[in-house]
Amino acid sequence: MTNGTARLPAGGRIDRSKTISFMFDGKSYQGHPGDTLASALLANGVTLMGRSFKYHRPRGVVSAGSAEPNALVTLRGGGRREPNIPATLAELHDGLTAISQNRWPSLDFDLGAVNDALKPFLAAGFYYKTFMGPTEKAWMWFEPFIRRAAGLGAAAAERDPDRYERLTLFCDVLVVGGGPAGLAAALAAGRAGARVVLADEGPVLGGMLLDEAAGSDADRWREKVLAELASLTNVRVLTRTTVFGAYDHGVFGLVERVADHKAEPAAFEPRQRYITVRTRAAVVAAGAIERPIGFGNNDRPGVMLASALRSYINRYAVLPGRNILVFTNNDSAYRVAIDGARAKAAVTLVDARAKMPEALAAEARSAGVHLLAGHAVAQVIGYKRVRKAIVAPFDSATGQADTGWKEIRCDLIAMSGGWNPAVHLASQRGIRPHYDNRTAAFLADIPEGHPTAQGMYLAGACNGAFDAPSAAKAGFAQGQAIVSGLGFAAEKAGALPDLAGLPGDQWIEPISPVWDVKAPPGLRARKRFLDFQHDVSASDVELAHREGYVSVEHMKRYTTLGMATDQGKLANVPGLAILAGLRGDAINDVGTTTFRPPYTPVSLGAIAGAETEDHFKPIRRTPFHRANERSGAVFIDTGLWKRAWYYPKAGEDVNASYKREAEQVRRTVGMVDVSSLGKIDVQGPDAAEFLNRIYVNAWAKLEVGKGRYGVMLRDDGVVFDDGTTTRISESHYFMTTTTAGAAKVMAQLEYLLQTAWPNLKVSVTSVTDQWAGVAIAGPNSRALLQDLVSQIDMSNAGLPHMGMREGLIGDIPVRVHRLSFSGELAYEVYTPAGFGEAMWNAIVAKGERHGLVLYGSETLGTLRIEKGHVSAAELDGRTTLDDLGLGGMASKTKPYIGKVLSRREAYLDPARQRFVGLLPVDPNARIRPGSIIHLHGGDHTGFGLGRVTSTTYSPQLKRYIALGLVSGGLGQGHGHGSQEPERMVDACYPLKGDVVAAKLVSPHFFDPEGERLRG
Repeated sequence: MTNGTARLPAGGRIDRSKTISFMFDGKSYQGHPGDTLASALLANGVTLMGRSFKYHRPRGVVSAGSAEPNALVTLRGGGRREPNIPATLAELHDGLTAISQNRWPSLDFDLGAVNDALKPFLAAGFYYKTFMGPTEKAWMWFEPFIRRAAGLGAAAAERDPDRYERLTLFCDVLVVGGGPAGLAAALAAGRAGARVVLADEGPVLGGMLLDEAAGSDADRWREKVLAELASLTNVRVLTRTTVFGAYDHGVFGLVERVADHKAEPAAFEPRQRYITVRTRAAVVAAGAIERPIGFGNNDRPGVMLASALRSYINRYAVLPGRNILVFTNNDSAYRVAIDGARAKAAVTLVDARAKMPEALAAEARSAGVHLLAGHAVAQVIGYKRVRKAIVAPFDSATGQADTGWKEIRCDLIAMSGGWNPAVHLASQRGIRPHYDNRTAAFLADIPEGHPTAQGMYLAGACNGAFDAPSAAKAGFAQGQAIVSGLGFAAEKAGALPDLAGLPGDQWIEPISPVWDVKAPPGLRARKRFLDFQHDVSASDVELAHREGYVSVEHMKRYTTLGMATDQGKLANVPGLAILAGLRGDAINDVGTTTFRPPYTPVSLGAIAGAETEDHFKPIRRTPFHRANERSGAVFIDTGLWKRAWYYPKAGEDVNASYKREAEQVRRTVGMVDVSSLGKIDVQGPDAAEFLNRIYVNAWAKLEVGKGRYGVMLRDDGVVFDDGTTTRISESHYFMTTTTAGAAKVMAQLEYLLQTAWPNLKVSVTSVTDQWAGVAIAGPNSRALLQDLVSQIDMSNAGLPHMGMREGLIGDIPVRVHRLSFSGELAYEVYTPAGFGEAMWNAIVAKGERHGLVLYGSETLGTLRIEKGHVSAAELDGRTTLDDLGLGGMASKTKPYIGKVLSRREAYLDPARQRFVGLLPVDPNARIRPGSIIHLHGGDHTGFGLGRVTSTTYSPQLKRYIALGLVSGGLGQGHGHGSQEPERMVDACYPLKGDVVAAKLVSPHFFDPEGERLRG
């Protein structure tokens, strides 16, 4: 909604020499550098900027800072789209695009406003009462509608093109806030030689001083202090930086909006920077936030905080109204009325108190302000903007409006209900604010030596010193005291610059708490809003009290007061004060809700920083990565590794590729990169004893040049990891682990040697990155290696199953281990990582004549499922040796980790889930991994008999197969060769509605006797 231009002909801190264009809801407007989106819209006569969440009532701007609840917009477009940004914080730049939120089809005509007529049915807690209904089906019906209505703006669906950074800073003193108190504290600490970081959320430092006329004495004081701070090399000033969180041990979280005020960041410049500051002490000089007052229709566009109006007049040269009514219960709003009158507006000041401050009242009268004491605004008349105010006699002692009310024509109402010190950071550190009757505000006095404060001190308005001179003095004194305690020469701080130019209107007359003005007799009551964003009114608090929600925390959640982006900045104190009155308790006894980080919303981009996509976690590439790339491999992430997934030929997808690769491995020979397997070098005279203790099977008599498959247990008897270990020499072993288990196994071995068995003379070293390895499997694997490797007899006698020999491929040193996880005659060939690519190329060159195929992890999985080998899917931290059919390999004589607890009664229960194979009755039916196994034809609810762990299509069997864990396993006598009928089950996948009938069979689908791998 527009209403001409409201830009003042002179004044303000904007750059009138430049004009910039921006868009709001598809319409073009103009503003100046130094404007915010809110000030520019107001300057263009736009007062309607949003719709409320629940009732979709028209809303205008309320504040001029980060506490703005109404004017939330979505900025930019595409991947840079960012919702829920207060228009009061969005700095204007050329080409800025913004759209309003929470409306359809348009901001001016919103069909959602029908909810306003349904207010009686949508009071506090209506969602708890309405949508449950007599059955749970009622909620299921309502839920989609509720979810569509929830939220405000919509996030971007495209990739964010911008960069985000993280930074850690260390300092002696962190100063939070760049107002008079913060500037003075930074000056004192900086002069004394302390390392200082001064952070403020605005683009310009000054705080309340920025609301004074440009070029005033206050401005000159500010510029003098800023110039001196700039000259101190030990002081770092961060503008556009919000301190959003205070944490243990002097750690603070900050977000710097580096390029949000630009159309797009410059080259290599981040949009935002997440900063962690570690400090010895902190001065929190975060200022105070003016409170609204509850009165009828106080949410209409054109009702704003008095401090916001003063900011728009003096900082942005915008006069949003020509007939202004200022409503206050304290002295601070008189300056607003005077500034408005001097800007040629007709101003009426309504003071709820019977006694006005004489000096300020006299100055206001001389400026042309009409004064009305002992009255209150009871109601606003108007819809999309203020047209009139109903003002009634008011008794501030009883809080009651009386008859004899009258209408005052106005187009803007500036309200001031007092000030809420920004104690949020102190509250985050466990400091409970207490109510101060003098200021009618909650203060966070931090006792000396408070256990959770940890070097945090408050100064200025956030500690109750609301006028500029008092705030500056408090900040300077606090800065001196802190540096003195830190060991710096506090006397170097000198004296505070002369404060004569700072506005020093003291609180001559005490504030008279006014939280809510009820309609006087004879006037129809209207909603008196406390939380503008969530449409929470005084009547909602009253309803919560009637229904038993008498704790402030419960009331908050029942009514949603102070939630979302507000987080209690505006709505909290009036709401809890009303609750205290209803309870008949003192406000301090009711207390406040707990303020938690973040102080203002933090973007996910800033939290993630540069850790996105391939930068999210470290990437490990095997020594064969480039060779795999040249061979056309498609890669998959396996833990931290990039592994070859499959090697497609033209037109092949993964399904076609792995079937072809698996068939050729079984027919000729294949090679797969296994460098990602964990590899641990174990050396020392007690190495054999060490292995004996960590593996379930025996290792003392393992011959040099031989390997053995081993399984480790956790202390509780559950399988920890498996792999092969080979004896290289008398006191030297080469251990391999699963890819996923490499780090945890290494950590466990080190832990045991350092704590449980420090007397063992053993050294363990991770050598995963030092060795490149391939597995060569298939009927032609021996012939291929005979062509390649010298100094090794590749015959059965020369290199038996589970044997290891050292030789050469050309000039490349290699270790050849004969072992198989595919069921084929197979070998693992290792070489130092630097020779890896050369070894790969040599094998590929010789492999052509033997029918070599390169295969990836998908085929590797298919081959191991056909063979019935367990892998990560079965070693899921819940299975025992007996569950996996490996109980026979455990030693009956030696001790080992997990032995005692592995024999617990529950582990020996015949009904435990045991390792089985599954054959679908329909060979073309695919069982999904994760399917729940139920009795065939029985009840398909609940946890069933077990679960499917691995599935694949078997090119050998020409059908789908699966592995799983089923209660009772195959049953008695159902091993290989059994003549008993197989158990029938149903593999159910509820998410897709799949039910596949299957037979339970031995998990060893291929070469169950092991003839091929020993051939």
